[in-house]
Amino acid sequence: MTQPARSVATKILSALATVLDPELDEPVTELGFVRSVTIDDEGVEVHLRLPTSFCAPNFAYLMVADAYDALAEVPEIGRVRVLLDDHHDSDKINNGTAAGLGYVGTFGVEAEDSLDELRRTFQRKAHVAAMERCCRSVLASGAWTLEELPLLELFDLPEGPLKSALLRRRGAVGLPNHAHARVMVEPDGSPVAKSDVALWLRLAATTRVSIEGNAHFCRGLLATRYADTDPAGAVPVITDARSHS
Repeated sequence: MTQPARSVATKILSALATVLDPELDEPVTELGFVRSVTIDDEGVEVHLRLPTSFCAPNFAYLMVADAYDALAEVPEIGRVRVLLDDHHDSDKINNGTAAGLGYVGTFGVEAEDSLDELRRTFQRKAHVAAMERCCRSVLASGAWTLEELPLLELFDLPEGPLKSALLRRRGAVGLPNHAHARVMVEPDGSPVAKSDVALWLRLAATTRVSIEGNAHFCRGLLATRYADTDPAGAVPVITDARSHS
């Protein structure tokens, strides 16, 4: 018997919500990048869109490939197709992803290397921004002082979205998430020195502001490009084309 459309669509959107724009560190579902979802008797077809036709091909490829991988993990949805619309490399990316060629196989001589290091670079930036948000939050609450911040542990952070986001990003960069792990750490996981805290916070803030500013800019571009897009994040068109018993 066919599963209810809402149940299948929810699973699909939940899977797509795990796919992040590598530069903006936000889910493609919240950015409005998921244009449509079509469910039929064979499987699911998802169309993605981006703010401009010339968004970086490596970022575009990562999102398409990650969306395909996320959907492939959803049980019993059948054949998975993920297509990028309205991009100057749409055909190349769509064909390469469908054939499982990988980034280098898709772009050939245009690809300098695999995307692993690029992904790690943006994961590290996302982690820095998440650390800075948590540190600013405890400072604003008055619970900790600037001089005490190097001693801040995960255990000390209040439960909530900021801590959850930090834990996810620590996991992505391979840092431990045990209760007594220090919050303020260098890329290698060593604690930030007390003498460097003020400078570290300023530099970390520039990373966070850059990420948030780019996300705001991209939402504006998407809203301009597609008249049906709400800058706060569009809901994709979901079509259930399956035959029901």
